[in-house]
Amino acid sequence: MDESLSIIQRAITSVISRTPPRLLKEIILVDDFSSNGELKVSLNEKIKLYNQKYPGLLKMIRHSERRGLAQARNTGWAAATADVVAILDAHIEVNVGWAEPILARIQEDRTVIVSPVFDKICFDTLQLEKYGLAVHGFNWELWCRYDALPQAWIDLNDVTAPVKSPSIMGILAANRLFLGEIGALDGGMLVYGGENVELSLRVWQCGGKIEILPCSRVAHLERYHKPYAMDLSIFLKRNALRVAEIWMDEYKQMVYLAWNIPLQNSGIDYGDISSRIALRKKLKCKPFDWYLKNVYPLLKPTLNIVGYGRMKNSLDKTVCLDQGPVPGNTPIMHPCHEFSPQVTSIVFPA
Repeated sequence: MDESLSIIQRAITSVISRTPPRLLKEIILVDDFSSNGELKVSLNEKIKLYNQKYPGLLKMIRHSERRGLAQARNTGWAAATADVVAILDAHIEVNVGWAEPILARIQEDRTVIVSPVFDKICFDTLQLEKYGLAVHGFNWELWCRYDALPQAWIDLNDVTAPVKSPSIMGILAANRLFLGEIGALDGGMLVYGGENVELSLRVWQCGGKIEILPCSRVAHLERYHKPYAMDLSIFLKRNALRVAEIWMDEYKQMVYLAWNIPLQNSGIDYGDISSRIALRKKLKCKPFDWYLKNVYPLLKPTLNIVGYGRMKNSLDKTVCLDQGPVPGNTPIMHPCHEFSPQVTSIVFPA
């Protein structure tokens, strides 16, 4: 939605030029009701040019109303015909050899959903910044974060081995039919945020697995702002509660506390979840307690907690209390971010 035409072209060109033709069946573009009329016309012209050179490769689907990220991705998945689907942002560039490890791993195990390693494209220079390998996790606000590599993977002494990951950060590939069997993405998620964590919990709790593939790399353009809304926190909060109510059982209170929302009468409408509860029962999914103990033990619940989150400076709310650098961890004031050095808990004595 409302991406720059040049960025979309870079994404398309990278996929075509860096994917062996025998492995690339189709590229499906989903326009979630862009407001830029000029973009629509120009993009149609570019698609015609691509299809003159690569007949039938590109397909365009346009929503007649804005439906949000999860539903846009479901639209693309539903239109796909290949055995494996890669769900990508429009502001990415794939690297050489990105597809082969993905296809090989999914051919070995159709129940695994995989992610490449992300690199960063700087929005102001378009220079590539290489990121290190890490697993994908989240905090109790269900906001994404990177976590350390598991010791079991390190002990393998094989830098090409897949890495089991508690979560996934949006860019993913899956067996098309398996993704449908477990419910695709939750179409009840609005606008942006939380859909990746919801999918991750469902995959793990319902018999699948998530892995990061070190030999597959995709660069992601860090945009200056997202086009969906000026204040995404409204939707992040709402979607987080939806995930908590469907998948997190007695631990859902941690999400409410993280967002500073009362457990009773929250005043937030997270939508009808009856169909997703029914899906959970149909798939005979495991409880969230199993997920915490077997998949994501780093995510620590504090059941006697009375306060959780960042401690902001009352005079400057862009500055937070931070645990400070290692060694020593002397507390300092630091620009606020979402990562663990600024997460503080207040608890009653056990």
